[in-house]
Amino acid sequence: MRDERKAVASVAGKAVVTGASSGIGAATARRLAKDGFEVVAVARRAERLRQLAEETGARPYALDVTDDEAVRRFAAELGSCEVLVNNAGGALGAESVAEAAPADWERMYSVNVLGTLRVTQALLPLLRAGRGGTVVTVTSTAAFTAYEGGGGYCAAKYAERALSETLRLELCGEPVRVVEVAPGMVRTEEFALNRMRGDAERAAAVYEGVDHPLTAADVAECVALAVGLPQHVNVDRLVVRPLAQAAQHKLHRGPLLRP
Repeated sequence: MRDERKAVASVAGKAVVTGASSGIGAATARRLAKDGFEVVAVARRAERLRQLAEETGARPYALDVTDDEAVRRFAAELGSCEVLVNNAGGALGAESVAEAAPADWERMYSVNVLGTLRVTQALLPLLRAGRGGTVVTVTSTAAFTAYEGGGGYCAAKYAERALSETLRLELCGEPVRVVEVAPGMVRTEEFALNRMRGDAERAAAVYEGVDHPLTAADVAECVALAVGLPQHVNVDRLVVRPLAQAAQHKLHRGPLLRP
């Protein structure tokens, strides 16, 4: 199976996926590998990356996107890159603005925004060098709609959105697409648990009664769709929510889909 994957690899080019050790990042690495990309799976947790590599044939690369020197070293070793998926990030805490810890906001900004900036800057020369490159940044519906308890996370995702929109303007005239994928409610194994600082009961309550929240694989399909379109087609922003979520504050809890 791995030999078959290697034979297909490089047909679509090389794709770097950050935050690939779990959730949306891991699902995206799997999906792009299926599409024939030579996937470089990037995250801090080396053991999880090794497991993903065994499953998909992806190349694992342990990296902290908040480390300037490590990111530059990674880019220098990469050689080429056709697709970059900026997915590393996450939320920490659900306190009000009045009660939030500045350190939590700094951490969210450092990973979500500055991590995306570092990796994008480092890989842009490679993305510009080929026949056409694509930068996908996974933000959130929190990137354009604030909500109580989400001040720090919304601020970080608003900034990521601004980064993507500005980059698209600055690259106009070059064959590099800039895509934003903004998911609404996605149920993964770690996002809400990390946000609630390991409180499994509070994390589960986020999704209680919601019929079919999005999965990481659902979002990965959206990334693959945007990446797989012809190079002249740029999906500026793809907003995806579960059917039960009409807007950030409009969520149906209860049975919805008929068997």
